[in-house]
Amino acid sequence: MNTTRVSLAIAALITLSACASAPAPTPPPTPAGHAPLQDLGIQWVKTAAEYEAITQQVYRTAEAALPAYIADTSWSAMPGQRNAANLPPAVILDVDETVVSNVDFQLTFERPFANHKLDDWSSNYESRPIPGVKHFVDTARALGVTVFFVTNRPCEVIDGEDDACPQQGTTIDDIHEVGIAVEPEYVMLSGEQPGWDREKLVRRELIARTHRVIMLIGDDFGDFVPCARAKVVAPCSVPATRANRAAALKTYREYWGAGWYILPNPMHGSWTSVR
Repeated sequence: MNTTRVSLAIAALITLSACASAPAPTPPPTPAGHAPLQDLGIQWVKTAAEYEAITQQVYRTAEAALPAYIADTSWSAMPGQRNAANLPPAVILDVDETVVSNVDFQLTFERPFANHKLDDWSSNYESRPIPGVKHFVDTARALGVTVFFVTNRPCEVIDGEDDACPQQGTTIDDIHEVGIAVEPEYVMLSGEQPGWDREKLVRRELIARTHRVIMLIGDDFGDFVPCARAKVVAPCSVPATRANRAAALKTYREYWGAGWYILPNPMHGSWTSVR
């Protein structure tokens, strides 16, 4: 037998034996202060310079567009709003991840999520602003624009309290804590009035009766597009799906970045439940 071939065969057997007995490689440790892989979206919002760069970019772009939309009385960011030329201008903002950041709550709360957990957390910790929002609101108001805050934080009775909607006070406090003054009539919660459910279209249309809505700003598809949620809520008749949300992107493509300004939120939202 060829001695060279024998030597090569023996060497191969030794190599295979060593590989079989070697321990599996140890995965790299999770960096200090970081959550496991599945929480990278939360960590990105918490720590990435890119996140703040995007929020600043969104609000700066919206702010730069204000004068033109104020001057053009034929313009509305509400599809279907007509005969609004003589109405005062308004912008509608969401609250969570649009005005105030809840990333620290997302990092610390015990799952599963419940509305009272966010309300309890908000009542005990000072709110952090979304970068860029205060300057935008200050500028809009200085130009004569009314600012409304439409949130899906729900009104829920708390045992031992007479207030039918204690969450409104918490929400107003959160907005105040980021340096934005606001009166209760400009903050609209889910369930605060009959018909004010989680489909925000109803509240947007109510605002559009008295104001020309020149901008919508939020972090969720439902802050702009009607019937964007998997759960069917009036006036919607079918659940949202990935397919019909993708179709809506095309339907309203002329609004994105032109009256509609969306902020990043990889942590929670209507996108998590659609299929």
